Amino acid sequence: MWVWGIGVAVYFVAITFRTSLGVAGIDAAHRFDINASALSSFSILQLLVYAGMQIPVGLLVDRWGTRRVLLLGILLFTAGQFGFALSSSYGTALAFRALLGCGDAMTFIAVLRLGARWFPARRGPVIAQVAALIGMSGNLVTTLVLARVLAAFGWTATFAGSAAGGLVVLLLVVFFLRDHPEGFEPPAVPKGGDGAPGPGFVRRQITAAWREPGTRAGMWVHFTCQFPGMVFLLLWGMPFLVQAQGLDKGTAGELLTLVVISNMCCGLVYGQVIARHHAARTPLVLGTVAATAAAWAATLAWPGQAPMWLLVLLCVVLGACGPGSMIGFDFSRPANPPERHGTASGIVNMGGFTASMTTLFAVGVLLDLTGDNFRIAFASVFVLQALGLVQFARLRGRAVRRERERIVASRVEAVHVPV
Repeated sequence: MWVWGIGVAVYFVAITFRTSLGVAGIDAAHRFDINASALSSFSILQLLVYAGMQIPVGLLVDRWGTRRVLLLGILLFTAGQFGFALSSSYGTALAFRALLGCGDAMTFIAVLRLGARWFPARRGPVIAQVAALIGMSGNLVTTLVLARVLAAFGWTATFAGSAAGGLVVLLLVVFFLRDHPEGFEPPAVPKGGDGAPGPGFVRRQITAAWREPGTRAGMWVHFTCQFPGMVFLLLWGMPFLVQAQGLDKGTAGELLTLVVISNMCCGLVYGQVIARHHAARTPLVLGTVAATAAAWAATLAWPGQAPMWLLVLLCVVLGACGPGSMIGFDFSRPANPPERHGTASGIVNMGGFTASMTTLFAVGVLLDLTGDNFRIAFASVFVLQALGLVQFARLRGRAVRRERERIVASRVEAVHVPV
């Protein structure tokens, strides 16, 4: 349990670094003298790197194990956060944000793999949701602590000081983290004559994971559910609440905190429900998407500035986006054997971050084109939700049938195993 806790602590720090720009967007625009499109480039580049790294990271986790991948990730995201603190030019800051995204990309898949090695499979949904819940509490540090430290001590001291968290988890991983319990080593990766993975290993891993309908269905669940909450927390929530809704930064920060608290509460509920009722996966996905679309539609359609009760409702609903996206892993996990979990998780994890990156860019461009019309800019949310729902509906039936076939086959195999 404590070994898994170390991995989750790494993810906690990564989330803190990832979301730190969410409370500093307005300060970043002034520091680097940039417009909305250029500001969105920080998060877009960070997520572009993150999404692009998911399959390579999944392969690395399957080949190297959790510990080495987490060590590399910590070094990269800590260097990125510290460099971002010292950056005085837009180009340099972009480069360090990309480095941060590269390190961040190595954390969550490794933590999922760690949970699969240290806990029984039946607890997978709960363990994954709890890992996401604890990681999201890093966002509380961002909204409750970093926002106030930034206001009191300024840019460099805030970002450089937060980088110390990376050094702490680095020491924990070096001295205490193990990939798996003693006596439960995973199957060895086939080796060639030179000690490297056998010929075609990468291609086989990716192809086999992608062919499973559960992997692709999980990817589209992640795509459809995650991005509305991610975009709001990562960059555009604070400008929307302050500039479009007329709130002060303190009140806006409290609403962002509400998103995080709602995320944590929903994560506990979703994990418990799916662990006890596997068939609840699809209703939870569809309910999350429908509630998110309805809350955004009501907020954007409200004449003038939305009332506080509606903004609170929006933030509570957006908190369900993260737990909803985690259901994607509950489609891919049963569809793939343990030695392919890292690769399959990487494919799934690409979904939400690709959608988030696309929406971050679309909102920034539309704000510049429309003179900061947030109603038009945030309408882009509905386009990606529709795309994701269509793809999920197309794959969901095949994924469930394939999953049932695997369960039946495993039961037959168990019956015929000689005693």
